Amino acid sequence: MKKTVLYEEHLRNKAKMVEFAGFMMPIEYQGIAAEHRAVREKCGLFDVSHMGEIKIAGKDATRFVNYLITNDVAGYGENKMIYGLMLKEDGGVVDDLMVYKFSDEHYLLVVNAANKDKDYEWITGRREGFDVAIEDLSDDYSQLALQGPLAAGVLQGLTEYRLENLKAFDFDVFPIAGREFVVSRSGYTGEDGFEIYGSHPDILALFSRLIEIPEVTLCGLGCRDTLRFEAAMPLYGHEIGPDINPLEAGLGFAVKTSKDFIGREALLAAKNAGLKRKIVALELLERGIARADYPIEAEGRVIGRVTTGYMIPTTGKAYAFGLIESAYSDIGVEVLIHIRKNKIKAKVRNKKFLEKKYIK
Repeated sequence: MKKTVLYEEHLRNKAKMVEFAGFMMPIEYQGIAAEHRAVREKCGLFDVSHMGEIKIAGKDATRFVNYLITNDVAGYGENKMIYGLMLKEDGGVVDDLMVYKFSDEHYLLVVNAANKDKDYEWITGRREGFDVAIEDLSDDYSQLALQGPLAAGVLQGLTEYRLENLKAFDFDVFPIAGREFVVSRSGYTGEDGFEIYGSHPDILALFSRLIEIPEVTLCGLGCRDTLRFEAAMPLYGHEIGPDINPLEAGLGFAVKTSKDFIGREALLAAKNAGLKRKIVALELLERGIARADYPIEAEGRVIGRVTTGYMIPTTGKAYAFGLIESAYSDIGVEVLIHIRKNKIKAKVRNKKFLEKKYIK
């Protein structure tokens, strides 16, 4: 089992540790609900060093990355982040990822921890015909996420870099507390915040500084999931995966069919034929919490399944995402969710459980 450089710090701070993607990671410290609220109201600090980082560099780097992912990186300038998905030829999702564009000849792909080895194999297996060098740098980086309305103030107190110059999905390289990091204005919570990459010793030193700040709450992967769900962000293996394409998942904004990419023809065919399934948001109308894979029923038969479901700590309301037949996907349609031995009423609603607070 792998451990991040912060493992001993997590134990020292009484984290509940679990296995996740081959790492021992903190699931919670003082409780998921309290940590969720801390991020929404103040500032939360996450260890996300388990994420994978793959560098692609060379003369054909832009052309190669554009072939790999659904979004169009050529249309972005330097020091920009781009969300995209790698697809199989049939349109199923290999992974979703953030692309850090340093230049037309230098990219860093930040991929899901559980998929890193598979992604690296997928990428290297498709390099023929492209003048690129591919490096797995996952073991070289550790990563922190500082998230919440007070995050900018907290970080500004440790750097002379003017953070107001960094807008949502921008990144730059600059010193914090005397050490150099790659810092993006981004996150997986729907809040303003920062993702910070550095060497293992530098991340350990920065973590130690940040947890001394009263406004900062240590957070585990448990509330990271409730936060991303409330912000309507997909999770691989739930809202996207080998059997769920980006259009079914409602991620068409990250699909640019004006260019070529692996899986393009399959997506165009699915779109032209009409999507048979869609990921929808559901609001439970009766008491209960929907969990992944619970059946969803309408008109006396199963029409799909839950992909994620939670009671949101800041609202007290129970919501879910579900993959259901498109005929039942209109706003306001009522369905039944099988929760243990009961069938609980729910209705389709929009995905705006939360207004995102990005700095534009």
